[in-house]
Amino acid sequence: MAFFFLFLLCITTTINKVYSQSAVCRTYCGDIPIHYPLSIDDGCGSPYYRNMLLCSNSSILHFRTPSGSYPVSYIDYTEPHLVITDPFMWSCANPTDTSFAATPFSLDTSKRFSLSTRNEYLFFKCDKDSVLIEPKPAYCDRFPDRCGSSCDSSGYLCRNLPSCPNAILENNISCCTYYPKASESLRLMLKHCESYTGVYWKTIGTTVPPYDQVPEYGIRVDFEIPVTTRCLECEDKRKGGGVCGFDTESRDFVCLCQDGNATTFCSDAKSRHRTSSTVIAGTVVFSVAGAVGIGALVWFVRKIKSNKVVSCGVQTNENRYF
Repeated sequence: MAFFFLFLLCITTTINKVYSQSAVCRTYCGDIPIHYPLSIDDGCGSPYYRNMLLCSNSSILHFRTPSGSYPVSYIDYTEPHLVITDPFMWSCANPTDTSFAATPFSLDTSKRFSLSTRNEYLFFKCDKDSVLIEPKPAYCDRFPDRCGSSCDSSGYLCRNLPSCPNAILENNISCCTYYPKASESLRLMLKHCESYTGVYWKTIGTTVPPYDQVPEYGIRVDFEIPVTTRCLECEDKRKGGGVCGFDTESRDFVCLCQDGNATTFCSDAKSRHRTSSTVIAGTVVFSVAGAVGIGALVWFVRKIKSNKVVSCGVQTNENRYF
C-alpha cells in the first residue's frame, strides 16, 4: 500500500510540473484583467511588481502598500494606472460621518508606483489653528508654482462633490482641497483633520479637453511598463506565444511556455531553461514533493531488500533460525 501511494505521488508530481508553467499565471482576478508587468502569481510578470497584488479567495483584487491592503477597482494598461479605494475614506453614503480615524494611504517609494497628478484630496473638519485654510486665487490653476500650499476652502470639488454635490452645504461640513506632493503629507494633514477622501479625474474621451475628464472617488496610482526585447519576443505568437515571467530565485527573465520555460522565446528549443523548477512558487512545491517521494521510495525498496526475499510470490525470511 505504501509503495502504491509513493508511486502515485511521483506520477502526480510529474504531471503537475508539466502543466505548472504559463498556465499558473492567472490573467484575471474577478473581472479585473491581470497582464504584464503586473501579476498575482509569483514568478509571473515583472519582478519590479512582485507580491504587490493579491487576489483573495472571493476574487477581490488588493493592492499592498506599507499602510495596508486596499481593494483595486480598476486597472488601465493603455495609460498605465490602477485605482484603489480606501475603506476609511469619507463617502457620500454617510456624509455626516467624519468622526472615524482615517488611516492615510501611502506608497512604497522603492517600487515603480507613484501617486498620479490627477488625484485631488478633500479634507474635512480640519483644525484651523494647525492647517492653513484659505481660498486660492483664480490664477493658481494656471500657475500653481506661484501659489502656496494652503488647503483651498473654495475648491471646485468641495462645491461639486461627485454623486452628492450639496453634501457639504446641507450638512455644514468644512471642506478644503489639497494635493500632497508625497504620501507623508497625507499623514500630516490627517493629524489635524477628521477625515479625507480621494478623487481622481477619469478620462472619458468623448469631448475635447478639459471637458473629457470627470471626477470619481478613489486614488489613482500610476505604474511603468518595462518594455524589453525579450518580453516582446516571448509574447510573440509567431515565436510560441509565451508569458513573460522571472526566476523567483535569481529574478532573471524567463519566458513561461506551455511545455516548459525558455530564456528567450518558446519556439527556441535550444534556450530551454534548465532550472524551471525554481521559476514558479507552485512548481517548487511540486518539485520538492517529488524529491521527497522518490527518496522515500528508494528507502522503502532498500528496506525490503535488506530484510526479505521474495520468490515466485512466496515471501520467506532469510534470517530464520533453524
